[in-house]
Amino acid sequence: MRPIATFSIVAHDPLRDEWGVAVQSKFLAVASVVSWARAGAGAIATQARANLNYGPQGLDILEDGISAKQTIKKLTSEDDGRDYRQVGIVDQQGKAFAYTGSACKAWAGHLIGEAYACQGNILFPGTIEAMAEQFEQVRVGEGELADWLVAALKAGQAAGGDSRGRQSAGVLVVRKAGGYGGNNDRYIDLRVDDDPEPIKKLQLLLDKHHLYYGETNPGDLIPLSEIAAEIQGILQAAGHANIPTTGAFDEQTREALKLLVGIENLEERWNGKDERIDKVVFMFLQGKYK
Repeated sequence: MRPIATFSIVAHDPLRDEWGVAVQSKFLAVASVVSWARAGAGAIATQARANLNYGPQGLDILEDGISAKQTIKKLTSEDDGRDYRQVGIVDQQGKAFAYTGSACKAWAGHLIGEAYACQGNILFPGTIEAMAEQFEQVRVGEGELADWLVAALKAGQAAGGDSRGRQSAGVLVVRKAGGYGGNNDRYIDLRVDDDPEPIKKLQLLLDKHHLYYGETNPGDLIPLSEIAAEIQGILQAAGHANIPTTGAFDEQTREALKLLVGIENLEERWNGKDERIDKVVFMFLQGKYK
């Protein structure tokens, strides 16, 4: 079995009630193997000679309210290959625990903090310490769990990261009804499966996710009546030659804008009915079409 040399972080944000995993490795599509999470249960990173059963089985155990420490104890006690495994878990309550088998290739180890755990193998020394320090710094500032997880990956890579190089990365964050359409918990599931700079690419994808699905700040809403002329100019640049510049946000302008917003996949940000629009959407359209 090919070992998955990687560094990862599992964490919980109690304010938004989110659980997440972020990972990077010199391994094709690493997030498809390592990252597991379920709202109301917890998050798991299974790596080294990864036992993929740790993912679904571990989440089932966590969902019963079992602690991260006891979940790892149960998973590893029933696994003859435990000496080759590495796993980090954060549970329902946000308590974290991790395990590094004695046969994992150096440098291998983990670091457990408040509501997070960092773990890795075949690393440059100092990688997980840099991740932990960065995570603790950024989580008290702006952004959300996904931002803090990716920031931790960046710090780990800057400190050395996987000693064999880099290839793939991913960030997974779950919360109840947080997924597209509100009928699932998969709030963010972004993966870079094969790229020379996977964390850099992952950050770009996360920025796009915030654009398409991010929460609107009520203070950033602009009355469409105040920017009607600018909107009409955007629509003309986008190919709606029949839209005159009247400065009035009429029904014709509304329907054309609704169509353009749909083309750009921004309908989660503006539903076509509101009389105000998020300035993030307006600035994106303005930057693209003017």
